[in-house]
Amino acid sequence: MSLSNPDDRPAPEPDGVTDAAAPAADDAAVVEITRGEAVVRRSPRYLRFLLTGAVVGILVALVLTVTFPANDEFSSGQVFGFLLLLCGIIGMTLGAVVALILDRTLAKRARTEAVEHTTLTTPE
Repeated sequence: MSLSNPDDRPAPEPDGVTDAAAPAADDAAVVEITRGEAVVRRSPRYLRFLLTGAVVGILVALVLTVTFPANDEFSSGQVFGFLLLLCGIIGMTLGAVVALILDRTLAKRARTEAVEHTTLTTPE
C-alpha cells in the first residue's frame, strides 16, 4: 500500500484511533497508523550558552589582568588564574540564566500539532 499518492491516504480520524491496513495477496506487510497530538516548541541549547558565558568570562579575566597594574605579591599568571576562575564561573552562571529566561519565553509560544506514527510490521 503506497501512502505517497494523496488519493490512497486514509481520511483523518479522531485522536487515539488506529488503522490497520489489510495486507494484499502479494504483500504480507501490515501498516499501522496511530494518530495523536504533540506539543512543539523551541528550546535553547544550554551547553552552548554555558560555553559562551565561559568564553566571555575568560576574555573579561584577560582584559582585567592586562589593565590592572602589576602586583608585587602575585605574578600576572597567578592573577590571571584567580580572575579566570572567578570570571569563568560568573560567565557560565550568567549564560545559564540567559538560557533559562529564553526557555521560559519560548515556552509561551508552544503549539500543539497533529502527529501520525506509522508502524510497518512483516510477519515472519
